[in-house]
Amino acid sequence: MTPQARVQAAIELLDEVIESARTGGAAADTLIARYFKTRRYAGSKDRRAVREHVYAAIRRAGEIPESGRSAMVGLARVDSDLAALFDGSPHGPALLHDDDEASSAGIAPEWLVQKLAETVPTEDMPALLERAPLDLRVNRLKGNRANLLDAFPGARPTPHAPDGLRLREAIQVESSPAWIDGLVEVQDEGSQLAALATGAAAGMTVVDLCAGAGGKTLALAAMMGDRGHLVACDTDRGRLSRLGPRATRAGATALDTRLLDPGREADQLQDLLDLADVVLIDAPCSGTGTWRRNPETRWRISQKRLEQLGALQSRLLDVGATLVRPGGTLVYVVCSLLAEEGREQIANYLAANDAWTAEAVDLVAGRESGDGWMLSPARDGTDGFFIARLKRSC
Repeated sequence: MTPQARVQAAIELLDEVIESARTGGAAADTLIARYFKTRRYAGSKDRRAVREHVYAAIRRAGEIPESGRSAMVGLARVDSDLAALFDGSPHGPALLHDDDEASSAGIAPEWLVQKLAETVPTEDMPALLERAPLDLRVNRLKGNRANLLDAFPGARPTPHAPDGLRLREAIQVESSPAWIDGLVEVQDEGSQLAALATGAAAGMTVVDLCAGAGGKTLALAAMMGDRGHLVACDTDRGRLSRLGPRATRAGATALDTRLLDPGREADQLQDLLDLADVVLIDAPCSGTGTWRRNPETRWRISQKRLEQLGALQSRLLDVGATLVRPGGTLVYVVCSLLAEEGREQIANYLAANDAWTAEAVDLVAGRESGDGWMLSPARDGTDGFFIARLKRSC
């Protein structure tokens, strides 16, 4: 592909990403993979260049652009080398004109920026869209960090998480011997710290109520030394089905999975009432803390969607609380920096449930946020998280 053709490909992909964001369709990564699956002529350098164009345009545009071309034109207005590729050549973009529509630069839609300002200082907001590092979690069940540093040239320990490795550059981790042998999992350092905040230990009964594909579940299994009773639940069959092979590779055997029906979770967990030492609720949320990895998701958020998520988070807190034994711990986590999904959600829960009190979150990174704890890209170099520990009275 010529440089001009790469720009045109990025414009076509951005059209798909924008339409998908408007209609709730597939994520940008999925769309990019599909695009190149049908274009075998594109080499690895072509794919990398197109991907970089696409994500540069996405990261720059706070409001959802009118079109893929307007997104790329906005980028070209501040990049003369890119602008030179709008030369009308075959397979390339049409010539630039002064009156071409250009997307405006910004962090996010203005209404969302105002909400973020409640918890994120203005000077910290650009970090929400910086490129994220590639972090790994060393699996304690099979190895230790010191012995695995040499397995990934240039890797260094993560600043805060004791089992984390930060890679120098992005690689295909899944093809490495360490991954194949279950020695490492891809997991952001913030996610690793969120798992550590549970205090899960050997011999405990632990429930991961929103396990998804099991990233935090496997971290919990390692913390427990694969001794105890760990129950991983989710309502998404596709995501939960990926946990089984991952657990086998990791050597996690003291693990049960449960596929739950949305809205009927409590009925299917009756056998665990008042039994769990720890319940982790990694609740569905807006994902404002993960824009570094999925920047187009900020175009998908609406006030209506936030209200729906808030109601779901509140219901999951109620469900999870019934599983905790007297004196046990409920840990609430969202990869969001919005107050209404974090500190306000927990404040409302504590106000309505006097059998619960907030406990300190004992982490080496982050800062207090209401009755919980917040990790942020700017301050901690992690994805953004809100974490709260609640203790049930005896």
